[in-house]
Amino acid sequence: MRAPHAGPLGIFGGTFDPVHYGHLRAAVDVKRALALDELRLVPARDPPHRGEPSASAADRRAMLELALIEFPALALDTRELDRTGKSYTIVTLEELRREMPDRPIVLIMGVDAFAGLPSWHRWEALVDYAHIAVVTRPGARIDDALRGPLVGLWQARHREGPDQVETAPAGTIFALAVTPHPISATAIRAALAGGKGGEAAVRHMLPPAVLAYIELHQLYRPGPDAS
Repeated sequence: MRAPHAGPLGIFGGTFDPVHYGHLRAAVDVKRALALDELRLVPARDPPHRGEPSASAADRRAMLELALIEFPALALDTRELDRTGKSYTIVTLEELRREMPDRPIVLIMGVDAFAGLPSWHRWEALVDYAHIAVVTRPGARIDDALRGPLVGLWQARHREGPDQVETAPAGTIFALAVTPHPISATAIRAALAGGKGGEAAVRHMLPPAVLAYIELHQLYRPGPDAS
């Protein structure tokens, strides 16, 4: 018998500022499509490729914990929130590999993130610690991302499908088409910052418990000097 959680582990990172149904439903779709034993959401404390998140690490963690009550098939990994310094993905993968030397790990990212991979810290080493699943959607294809140094990595590590995920701990890159869930955290923050009526505009975009937390703690509201 397979030991508990010995099968493939998916890693889905981001700021989750706030977490919404686009994140959650896409994660469930990927978990199902790849037959992952476990899929962890890994929120970044200090993302290297964007500005500081609007909500604090503590608030983003609390919202994720509330969201996962509705999505029990997913799990939360807070190591990047607990770690100081920039939230480098390669450091997270190194930690995971030390904890589970032989377990297949799949790093999940969208086409836009994949296109920017050469700007990531030690980006060429990522595939030595995990498989990379690039989630595509209509209008966002792998071909759109393959420029510059990514071409060589893709040619060397690409496989047509995720067959290697069950048998090898790391080493391949493949595309994965899932149902698009066009919800944007930026749009949610903008609607809430607009003041009155913002909650109604985003109600269908995120779990009710997350929206209640946002309302209770007055997150994403305009500053005191806003008109």
